[in-house]
Amino acid sequence: MTEKRKIEVFSAGCGLCEDTIEMVQNAACSSCEVSILDMTDSETITRARELGVTSVPAVAIDGVLASCCSGRGVDLETLKAAGLGRS
Repeated sequence: MTEKRKIEVFSAGCGLCEDTIEMVQNAACSSCEVSILDMTDSETITRARELGVTSVPAVAIDGVLASCCSGRGVDLETLKAAGLGRS
């Protein structure tokens, strides 16, 4: 028997998150075990930090954050360059 792939979808319940959940569920196959993880839960936040999640929605497959979901997030220097903190 083939071991199932563990798919974790990190969601804050927003419309974009719901769209991602639907997309993942529609694309999942019988070898996929999809879990929807609520970012308001402290255990989920801990798991998200372990994987390097910096924004939602995010998807991890077999414990690895998908490349489309990494390297993003809030960056103070980018915000400052856009005008944050300037009068």
